[in-house]
Amino acid sequence: MDRRQFGKLAALGGAATLLPGFASAQMTGDADDLPNLAAAAKPITVEERRARVAKAGALMRANNIDAVLIEAGSSLLYFTGIRWWRSERLTAAVITRDGEIAVVTPFFEEPSVRESLALDAQVLTWNEDENPLLTVANWLRKGGFSLGRIGIEETVRFFAFDGLAEALPGSMIVSANPVVRGCRMIKSPAELALMQVANDITLRAYRHMYSKIEAGMTPADVGRLINSATVAMGGSPEFALVLLGEASAYPHGTGKPQEVREGEVVLLDCGCNVHGYQSDISRSFVFGEASDHQRLVWNQMRKGQQVAFEAAQVGVEAGKVDDAVRAYYETLGYGPGYELPGTSHRTGHGIGLDGHEPVNLVHGETTKLAPGMCFSDEPGIYIPGSFGIRIEDCFYMTENGPRWFSTPPSSIDNPIG
Repeated sequence: MDRRQFGKLAALGGAATLLPGFASAQMTGDADDLPNLAAAAKPITVEERRARVAKAGALMRANNIDAVLIEAGSSLLYFTGIRWWRSERLTAAVITRDGEIAVVTPFFEEPSVRESLALDAQVLTWNEDENPLLTVANWLRKGGFSLGRIGIEETVRFFAFDGLAEALPGSMIVSANPVVRGCRMIKSPAELALMQVANDITLRAYRHMYSKIEAGMTPADVGRLINSATVAMGGSPEFALVLLGEASAYPHGTGKPQEVREGEVVLLDCGCNVHGYQSDISRSFVFGEASDHQRLVWNQMRKGQQVAFEAAQVGVEAGKVDDAVRAYYETLGYGPGYELPGTSHRTGHGIGLDGHEPVNLVHGETTKLAPGMCFSDEPGIYIPGSFGIRIEDCFYMTENGPRWFSTPPSSIDNPIG
């Protein structure tokens, strides 16, 4: 689920979203005895980034693409190691089918950009009175690509796409998805290892919180417990969505004031990153004694999660995983489809450097599952006006089928796992 929007609601007394930097200012000192699980985590090596660029080149040649343009963000980090943000001043990379790399950045930012640049690349600078897309176009002309097919990574902003098309009138602008998705969707063993550490930290942080939660706590109070534990174990908090009582019936909650109450659902949806790679785990439990209805829905949702897991086999279309869950839920009287009560959102999303990556486990998605792909599995059941249950664990595909990063809980009485 996309929880980063929830910072706006935190100010209204609703869900707490604590991001890196903001979270650290609100940490408590009650997690000092937790082990630093991230201490031994190994960052991505230069050799692996070189292999990624080589794979991108092979995919460009296979798809008749001459070069790809990638803006600052997770894809730029993935290929070059550059950690940068997006602003009105363009910082981007161009990678050619031959493996040549050019980084374009403002003149005054060059020293900072070079600090995280992990590969050999030509750094092209531009001054405030210059057009950076002309700089890119001129570099491509020198390489003989002025009349080529230039791929644009799917998150590149329109001004960059439009500016490059204008600066290279003889070229054909195409989607870079076959290249960028073709690389990023298939995780390497090193990527999977970092994601495993991130998941271990989030699950351990939940256990830490579960022993300390008390009646009257607000979402922000619960979020601080989780994030303080995450930081103590070496993770960087990404989000801490805490939904209490009726708020749990709405996937991203509500801005209404909430507090932990006896007999009401506590829904957690939290994640962290380790060297950039993310976790995403949800847990739902009842503070105090669960009612028969709460137990029933919890068990139904947990089985729905397992239905999705078992449907996720190599070669199966991603959309069929979502279909399998909805078919099961309809036998229970939920839905049909995305109607409520039931599951109003997709069964899962891709995950890696971004909390949400292509592709999704959603009806109609035809991409076939392959070893190395990673997904969340979270077909929550929501009953408007009452409560919701969401259990979320991520898995990765192996040649023999899916494998969990975090083991799902066994019952509402043992809800963390």
